[in-house]
Amino acid sequence: MPSSTKRVLIYRLGSLGDTLVALPALHLAARAFPDAERRMLTNFPVNVKAPPAAAILENSGLVKSYYRYSVGTRNPRELFSLWWQIVRWRPEVLVYIGGSRGVESARRDAKFFRLCGIRRLIGIPVTEDMQKNRWQEAEQALEPEGARLVRNLAELGDGRLDDPESWDLGLTPEEQATAAEALRPAGDLPMIAVSVGTKVQSKDWGRDNWRALLAKVAALYPGHALTLSGSPPESEASEFAADGWREAGGGPVINLCGKLTPRESAAAFAHARLFIGHDSGPMHLAAAVQTPCVAIFAARNKPRVWFPYGRQHRIVYHQTDCWGCGLETCIVERKKCITSITVEEVLTNIRDIIGTD
Repeated sequence: MPSSTKRVLIYRLGSLGDTLVALPALHLAARAFPDAERRMLTNFPVNVKAPPAAAILENSGLVKSYYRYSVGTRNPRELFSLWWQIVRWRPEVLVYIGGSRGVESARRDAKFFRLCGIRRLIGIPVTEDMQKNRWQEAEQALEPEGARLVRNLAELGDGRLDDPESWDLGLTPEEQATAAEALRPAGDLPMIAVSVGTKVQSKDWGRDNWRALLAKVAALYPGHALTLSGSPPESEASEFAADGWREAGGGPVINLCGKLTPRESAAAFAHARLFIGHDSGPMHLAAAVQTPCVAIFAARNKPRVWFPYGRQHRIVYHQTDCWGCGLETCIVERKKCITSITVEEVLTNIRDIIGTD
């Protein structure tokens, strides 16, 4: 039976990667409330490199419009303004797909949304089980974050995590045409997509490693084009890494840093045989369009929680004694979890996906 609900508020904070891992939850909400106007309550980006949620979800049909606020604000005027905007719209249902910030924080959120007049609250993680990524015996690993989000929305139905349509961004013909035009210098050559950037110091594998890796990839896969993606400030580091590719006689290099929107970048990744990058938003973009990824992870987060979803990917992760630290800047241990990853180790995982030509 179709839902009679007309107005649904979706709560999700974060930027590129956070929005992308929530795609199955967003699609689930769209299936549960197909005729409702769906608006998202989200945050202003906390980093200049971080695209807002609207940059990923525009044209997707998943969300119509947005309310935004500053994360952690205690400003009474800002909170009252936010409350009044929501009250005036009169949402009937809240679909909560927020991150784990503790049970007490979730209960405060529930109180706020009730004060906004919303009667049906779905997915607010008011128990420890809803907050945590469950241990999965079959995989001997933790539950991915995308799976935790849809588990908390179980009353809406099956999250269909293994269905590519649950990760669909709804890329438009115009976005696909823009990406194709940007990739035109590659001609008919197969492509390898790379993103060397990260906005977090502890996740950075190092520019010398990237340069050495791309030299070996160029030698192993002649006749391929290289595409580079990231924010404008990452263009210089990308060019430095690409010099290794050029020196090894690699094919055309297309530097797209800052030249495409996140959605256009996703359309470009869909043309690649492989994506190679850090634990980052571009990695999740590539995974969303079903491009196999070789992802280089620091151990600041627990394994598998933030890995790209799907069995076609290869993850390089060293579980050092300080794993799970959550640090954004690592000085004392000198990022040993990620700097201990060797070029040959990454190359082996690349071979696992695309073999040898």
